[in-house]
Amino acid sequence: MHYMAFYDIMESTRNTNQWLGASAQALGSYPWAQVVPNPAMQMLAAWGEVTERTFARMVAKPDWGITSITHEDGRDHVVSVETLVRKPFGDLIHFRVHGRKERNRRVLLVAPMSGHYATLLRSTVQSLLPDCEVYITDWHNAREIPVSAGKFDIDDYTQYLIDFMRHLGHRTQVMAICQPAPLALAAAAWLAEHDPKAQPRSLILVGGPVDPDAAATEVTDFGRRVTMGQLEASMVQRVGFNYPGVGRKVYPGLLQLASFISMNAERHGQAFQDQIMRVARGEAGDHDKHNKFYDEYLAVMDMTAEFYLSTVERVFKSREIARNAFTMNGSRIDIGKIKDIAVMIVEGEKDDISAPGQCLAALDLLTGLPDSKKESHVEPGAGHYGIFAGKSWRDNIRPLVLDFIDAHSPPTRAASRPSGKPQIKAVS
Repeated sequence: MHYMAFYDIMESTRNTNQWLGASAQALGSYPWAQVVPNPAMQMLAAWGEVTERTFARMVAKPDWGITSITHEDGRDHVVSVETLVRKPFGDLIHFRVHGRKERNRRVLLVAPMSGHYATLLRSTVQSLLPDCEVYITDWHNAREIPVSAGKFDIDDYTQYLIDFMRHLGHRTQVMAICQPAPLALAAAAWLAEHDPKAQPRSLILVGGPVDPDAAATEVTDFGRRVTMGQLEASMVQRVGFNYPGVGRKVYPGLLQLASFISMNAERHGQAFQDQIMRVARGEAGDHDKHNKFYDEYLAVMDMTAEFYLSTVERVFKSREIARNAFTMNGSRIDIGKIKDIAVMIVEGEKDDISAPGQCLAALDLLTGLPDSKKESHVEPGAGHYGIFAGKSWRDNIRPLVLDFIDAHSPPTRAASRPSGKPQIKAVS
């Protein structure tokens, strides 16, 4: 599977399906086809429109689309995206809100590198912008990075997080969502031991696999069943000739997308059937609920093979984080060295990706942290996506996160805390 031809064949297949969709839409929309009303032509055009859009979105990096926010002064303030640290495999960016004073809350969102772009957290960013200075890790598509840029594995990822936290300084609150939760924990522990003046004030871990064995899911079961040799043989390809990263070994985004969809194939299939019918009836819109979700969900990026394989081997199989045996470039990182960073765990009751208990395991590793700085919350009825986006995040989890940030910030810097919000469960 490591031949570049496989990558090009897969991309050619995607391109062909996009072309077929565009052709079907054009054919079904010809004026002459409407001379004799025929539902089949309407269905053909609807199928083509949905198919073309679906396959086109697979190779398009979504835009942040956050142009302004309404401030408490009643005015709309322009938002610009500024790159603070530029690196080959990912940047640190800041959402600057023009015309307002800098917020005391400084939140670094650590976006997952698990197939989707950081824009998957768009709604999370939008919800935090009115109250916080928001920064985020913007990971790059591996196929756009030349081989000359070198490797990027789990050690490099952790080093990137350390560099980003150092750049933002001690005032920062770090919120790691899903895949990066265990590595953000390791990065914070490294800073706590080696550069405590740069360690963040708090660390919020949201639905991440700190200990995959704490609660089994389909993801963890797959990790146990498949050997590393099988993974490398079946999932790793070399980037094709059409991209700057030609020859780089990657876990292609299209293969990742196939895995995502296969986990809920029936639900996704029904969603697309329903959308085709809505388009045929003239009820669909460019930014309707289906398109808003799938424009983001279908936009996938390649990740380097070494990052994917080292994550599976070290986080899921060897459980280095869960055993507090994680090393970076040969040096062990002791999570017990965290003594001053307040840590909050957020999980979803119905999370089928990182089941409740996997992220909570982090608190047992924090042997040097007093219980007064440990807190946790399990959101009733929430799935994986719901704990950082959607109604559960907006109505329940976001207020708790802001309360937690304020509770562990110096009084002179803390913003006024919202009243009447549910209390977070303290760990005893």
